Amino acid sequence: MVGELSYYSVLEVTSDSSAHDIKQAYHRLAMKWHPDRWTRSPSHVLSDAKSKFQQIQQAYSVLSDQKKRTLYDMELYEEGEDEGYSDFVQEMMSLIAQERRQKKRYSMEELQAMFTEMVQGFQQSPTSCSESDDYSRDSKKGRWEYDPNIGMNSHFSCGIF
Repeated sequence: MVGELSYYSVLEVTSDSSAHDIKQAYHRLAMKWHPDRWTRSPSHVLSDAKSKFQQIQQAYSVLSDQKKRTLYDMELYEEGEDEGYSDFVQEMMSLIAQERRQKKRYSMEELQAMFTEMVQGFQQSPTSCSESDDYSRDSKKGRWEYDPNIGMNSHFSCGIF
């Protein structure tokens, strides 16, 4: 988002604004910058108003949709993004919130096991790995580990990584 205004800035609200605040800001700014209000102005002013109005509409379309807003806040939102990805992130956020409410602490091994279980459906078959990978499967720990003895010029090409 370098060089661009954030959607929150466009709507003149903060990132912790409620949905109601965002809606009010949108209505106020949409009325102010609607191109029909600027038709008697010079063409460059009308062009600026149209551009500003489009920015306001785009910002509102993202910030008023909870799924899109969550992705946007995590800096993962892209226009036309696959909805399945959005659902995955929403599910992750829900699980994180649930775990925070329980205030349980997990060891690194438990977290790694949970992550491995989550992504099993996304992994490619092991037959797609090249023999020159610098990573080996530690079956006792259930995870991939870097093995410098396999090769210096290799790269990881297995699974989802």
